Formats: sequence, C-alpha cells, structure tokens
Amino acid sequence: MIPDGYTELAPGKLASIVTYLDMLERPPLADVSSSGVCLRRVQNPPLDWYRALFRRAGAQWLWFSRLELTDAQLARVLQDPNIELFLAERAGSEIGMAELDRSQSPNVEITSFALFSEAIGKGMGHVFMTQLLDRAWSGSAARVWLHTCNLDGPAALSFYIKCGFHPYKRAIEVADDPRIRGVLPEDTAPQVPIIR
Repeated sequence: MIPDGYTELAPGKLASIVTYLDMLERPPLADVSSSGVCLRRVQNPPLDWYRALFRRAGAQWLWFSRLELTDAQLARVLQDPNIELFLAERAGSEIGMAELDRSQSPNVEITSFALFSEAIGKGMGHVFMTQLLDRAWSGSAARVWLHTCNLDGPAALSFYIKCGFHPYKRAIEVADDPRIRGVLPEDTAPQVPIIR
C-alpha cells in the first residue's frame, strides 16, 4: 500500500495516475452518419506499419507498451480474433486509431483511442467515439471500459466522462522512462521532463 504524502521515485522512473472508467449499458448514440468520419477495420496489419501508427497516436503521451513487444508478441496481439483495430478517416485522410479487446466477454475494453495531432480540437473526437461505441456495444457486450492517465491529453478524462463513461477506480503506474531506454526518442513528450 502506498502511504499518504509524497513518495519519491528513483531517477529514470515515470509515475502516472490512472483512472479507470466504464459504462454498464449502451448509451443513446447520436446519428453521426453525415459527419464524413468513418471507421475502417484493419486486420493483420504489417508490424512496422502498426508501430508507426501507434507512435503517431501516442508518442506525445508516452505510449510505449506496444512498442516494447517483440515481433512475435505483437503479431500474436494483432492476429488475435478478439482484438479489433480501427482507423478513423475523414475525406480520405486518417484522423485517428482505436482498438477494442473482446477477450473478456461480455466486457469490452477500449485499449486505445487516439485522434492524431492534426485532428485534435476540430470536433471529430465525439463522432469517432460514437462510432467506436456502436461497434463496442455490438454483439453480447454488457460493459465497455477503458483507462486513461495524467500523461494523456489534458482533455482525455473529461472527454470520456462526457461520452458517458463513469470513473470507478484509480491506480498509480510506475515504469522505466521509455525515452531513456530508447523505446521512444528523447525529445518525445517534452512536457514530461526526463530525470536521470
């Protein structure tokens, strides 16, 4: 158990406060068919393409978990029939990516959701999430959940709450800084200082 007050971290470590959120019934979803945003499922993507997509989506927020996987480990994840990878597109351009994990049915986890930097702040996030929730709630889903942390975009938590998710748990995640380990370039996420 972590004591109250400040807890020092060793040099080279990162800590984030993780908030878990869920929804226990399908929310009323707006008709967003005229938005021009569409989801395209991508199956069995090339590993280098996926890693580039993952970096594009999350490097600025220090997403590194999938970048550490070996080729064999990543291929197992991406070829798992319970994992669904989606690209959000508008006017022929990619605007974001998301993944659903159905391996713990009837719970469906949104394991990633990201707008690419050029699409942030243009009102497309809600449309994208609406379409993703429609996919997540298809079939026998009884619960859809996700988590976010204080390293994510500053509006992420309030966005998920506005979309109908309810916070239910917090955790502290401690990890080795992926920039020091060479998983991400050292100039990634300058808003989070590297402490050696």
